[in-house]
Amino acid sequence: MASLIFDQTPYFTVREGLERKIIHTKNLMTVLIDFTDGPWEEPEPPHSHPHEQTSYIAAGEVLFFCEDEEPVKLKAGDMFGVPSGKKHTIQLLTPTARLVDSFNPIREDFLK
Repeated sequence: MASLIFDQTPYFTVREGLERKIIHTKNLMTVLIDFTDGPWEEPEPPHSHPHEQTSYIAAGEVLFFCEDEEPVKLKAGDMFGVPSGKKHTIQLLTPTARLVDSFNPIREDFLK
């Protein structure tokens, strides 16, 4: 497999206020997520997936919600992890935020 260059990977607009850039190998996916539509009055709807996930807050502040746990306020430099199948979501607390998510296995749904 050829080397992958993140700077040469285009952004994809998911919806207004949310763009992501994806790079992946056979078993690992990293997703740069830029939010520009905050702050939000409510969190996004909770979701779950079979993938293990870690997230690094590169900029901004979010409220992180995870099934059966108290919400946690996170700021730039903080990280969280989500086990496979556990419901989770965020609420944007600042006008913008950047998250760096990693998934194993890769999220085929993000590639469509």
